Amino acid sequence: MIRALRAQVYTGFPHMKVSSLRAISPADGRYAGKVAALRDIFSEFGLIRYRTLIEIRWLQCLADEAAIAELAPPSSIIKDQLNRIVDNFSIDDAERVKTIEATTKHDVKAIEYFIRERLGDGPESSELKDFLHFACTSEDINNLAYALMLRAARKDVLVPRLRAVRTRLGTLAKEHAAVAMLSRTHGQTASPTTVGKEFANFFARLLRAEKQFSGVEIFGKFNGAVGNFNAHLVAYPDADWRAISARFIDSLGLLQNSHTTQIEPHDWTAEYMHALIRCNTILIDLSRDIWGYISLGYFTQKVAQGEVGSSTMPHKVNPIDFENAEGNLGMSTALLSHFAEKLPISRWQRDLTDSTVQRNFGVAMSYTLIALESLVQGLDKLQLNKTVIEADVSAAWEVLAEAVQTAMRRHGIPDPYEKLKALTRGKPVSKDLLHEFIRALEIPEDERKRLLELRPETYTGLAAELARDI
Repeated sequence: MIRALRAQVYTGFPHMKVSSLRAISPADGRYAGKVAALRDIFSEFGLIRYRTLIEIRWLQCLADEAAIAELAPPSSIIKDQLNRIVDNFSIDDAERVKTIEATTKHDVKAIEYFIRERLGDGPESSELKDFLHFACTSEDINNLAYALMLRAARKDVLVPRLRAVRTRLGTLAKEHAAVAMLSRTHGQTASPTTVGKEFANFFARLLRAEKQFSGVEIFGKFNGAVGNFNAHLVAYPDADWRAISARFIDSLGLLQNSHTTQIEPHDWTAEYMHALIRCNTILIDLSRDIWGYISLGYFTQKVAQGEVGSSTMPHKVNPIDFENAEGNLGMSTALLSHFAEKLPISRWQRDLTDSTVQRNFGVAMSYTLIALESLVQGLDKLQLNKTVIEADVSAAWEVLAEAVQTAMRRHGIPDPYEKLKALTRGKPVSKDLLHEFIRALEIPEDERKRLLELRPETYTGLAAELARDI
C-alpha cells in the first residue's frame, strides 16, 4: 500500500483531466477567477505577444528611417500584414512560437523565426526579413516587453482596483463622518474620534500611495549587446542611432534609458515595486484595523446565504475577506521586495539571474489583485453596529481628563496634568467623579459649565469635518 502511494506521488496522475484543481499556484488554481485580468499580460502567452509586438514595431521603425536606405518603406499590404500579426496574435500563434523554441532552444530567436514564417516568401517580405531583430540583443526585446507588461498591469488592472477600494473608503468616511468612536492608543482607551475619520485616514494615505505608484516613470533601453550601439554603428555609421532609439522607445510610450549595459538596470522597476509595496502596507494596516473593529463588535458583516463561518461553531461570521487580504498582501510584498532588491544587481555587463525572476512579476501582482478583490468584497459587507460603538464611547469618562487638564492650563491652575493623573490613572472614572473635580476648580463659571457639558461622545474635535474633507 505504501509503495503504491509513493508511486502516485512520484509519477503523478496522467489519467486525470486538466483542471485548475491541479494548479501548483493558488493564483492559477483557487483564485484563478480573481486574477483573470492579469493572465493575458503576465502569462507566457502575454510575454510572447509583447515580444512579438516589439520585434515588429522595431522593423516598422527601421523601415521609416531614411538613414536605412536598403529598407524601403513597406507597402500598405505588408503594413497590414505586420499589424495583423500583432493585432490578431492568438494562443495558436504562441504555441507555434513554443514549437519553434523547442528547436532553437532560444525563446527570443523563436519570435524572429515565427515572424519570418508569417511574412512568407514574397519579394517585399524577403527584404524585410533580413532586418528582423536588426542589431538587437535579446534584452532589447525583453526589457521593452516587460516594461509594457508592467505598464498595462498598472494602468488597466491595479490602479482601477486600488481606486475601487479607495472609493469605498471615501463613501464610508462620509457616511459615518459624525459617528463618535472610542480611540485606542497602545490598545488603551484614548480621545474619541469618529468612524468616518478613521476611514478618511486610510483614504488619504492610499490616495497618496496610489499617486506615487501611478507616477513611477517606466524606462526602456534599445542600444545593443552592451549598450553602446556597437553593431549599429558598424552597419550604418552615419545614422543617429541614439535619436533613432529614443524615437522608437518614445513611440511605445516609454522613456529612454540612454546609459545601460546589456540590460536595462531595473532601477525604475525597483521604484515601481517599492511604490506598490507602500500600497500593500497601507492596505495591510487597513485589514488589521477593520479585523479588530469587527472583533470589538463595532461592525457586523452581511451574511451570505449558505456560507459557513466555522466547521464546528455554527454562530461564527468570520472576517475572512480581511484575513485573506492581509495574507495575500504579505505574499505580494515578499515577492515585490525581492524584485526591488535583486533586479538592480547584475554581474558586470549582464548575468541571467534577472530573467527567471522577472517571469514571476505576474505572481506578485496576482496576490495584490486577489487582496484588492477581497477588500472590496469585505468593505461592502460591513454594517455599522451603533449600539456597541455608542455604549463603548459613552462609558469612557476617563478620556475627558485630557480636555479638563488642557482647560486648566489656559486658566493658570498649577500642575494640571499631575492633578488629573492622580484622579484618573489606573482607576475607574465615572461621570460623578469627574464632575466633582470640575466643580471644585477655580475657573470662570462659563468655562466650568462648558466642561460639565462635555460628554465622551461629543469630545471628537474636528473629526467629522476632517472625515468629510477628502
